[in-house]
Amino acid sequence: MTAHTGKRYVIIGNGIAGTTCAQELRKNDLSCEIWLITNEPYPLYNRVSLKRLLDGVLPEQKVMMRDLAWHESQRITLLRETYVTHVNTHEKVVYLDHGGPLAYDALLVASGGWPNRLDAPGIEGTPHIYTFMTLDDTKRIIGRALESKAAITTGGSYMAYDLTEGLSKRGVHVTWLMRGPFWLRRTLDAEGGRLVDEIVARHGVSVEHGEEIREVIVRDGAPRGVIGTSGREYEGGLIGLGVGLTLNHAFLRETPVARDKGVITDEYLETNVPGVFAAGDVAEFYDPILGAHRTLGTWDNALSHGRVAAINMAGGREAYLDVPTRSSPIFDTNIVAMGLFEVTDPAVEAIQRAAPGERSMTDYRRFFFRENKLVGAVFLGSPKGRKKVVELIRAGAAYRTVSERESLFEVR
Repeated sequence: MTAHTGKRYVIIGNGIAGTTCAQELRKNDLSCEIWLITNEPYPLYNRVSLKRLLDGVLPEQKVMMRDLAWHESQRITLLRETYVTHVNTHEKVVYLDHGGPLAYDALLVASGGWPNRLDAPGIEGTPHIYTFMTLDDTKRIIGRALESKAAITTGGSYMAYDLTEGLSKRGVHVTWLMRGPFWLRRTLDAEGGRLVDEIVARHGVSVEHGEEIREVIVRDGAPRGVIGTSGREYEGGLIGLGVGLTLNHAFLRETPVARDKGVITDEYLETNVPGVFAAGDVAEFYDPILGAHRTLGTWDNALSHGRVAAINMAGGREAYLDVPTRSSPIFDTNIVAMGLFEVTDPAVEAIQRAAPGERSMTDYRRFFFRENKLVGAVFLGSPKGRKKVVELIRAGAAYRTVSERESLFEVR
């Protein structure tokens, strides 16, 4: 029998975490009020599919996941192009840049993050310098790519890679500048990074390590290239920035909600302030499998967070207990990461191996251990065995000897 509570739920952010939460709240409570707030003009769309839109293999309509009619049918009030200015957790009120204020019984912060910009001469006020986070970003990049012969991307993140491949597939010659010695330097080692360099070079991308943008060269009001920190010049009429995110929770600054990199939660996705929850990229959540807090920007993680947050906002008590995965194409191969795969903890040990794979490709695998337990892995090439590895991470078994650890390379 469906409960009827008459509660009001406010959700900041209409990505997959926020919209999933709204959908689950409505499914379990026909009488509640649900307010969903986004700074964008669109209902939910698939951010993972933006890369395929940029690549030119997916039309825009296939990226959209919800429309306004769906929100009306679910009786979810969607406030578009609306910013949260601040929150009063004592009075349980959310304040907006227009409209409102909104009182709430339970609040979900699923506000994601803002792509970082660069502070360098020539950037401020110059067009055709892009981050790659939203549907509008993607459409602007495509428009400029159609009239550009050369582009420059910068950063060692997934975002930088997605920009690089998408522009290359659009027929633009890309020079990829990277401060670090290899891509995903907290996930791969030097051998894995070299394999990625080989893959992108086969597809015409020029990769420059140990290099950042020192200055943008501007002529006639448009970028014509950049000067790197080495002093070298690189030509390009389009510049793509993939230099990380700043998580979006500044509107909580006047509240007692605990924040660090993200909004800190327990395993139930509730903050230190009762009735305030966080989900998706912005949540610095407690991971019981790892026994530590972490942030994670994956679609599957955000989807699961949205479901669990809905249960707990409505009075349930379900812990988020999962082994997150992330899968991305890299031109003609793939990278799959599982569990803990962005490693900064010196207590985490790793083993890795590269071996011949299918279609004359190389399969690279790296496994991460903490206190002898398998906590994460990354596969470059064939994804065979990833489901088994996820189960092994979840099981928390010990791998004390070299031979026990190396047996993981044979998992299929």
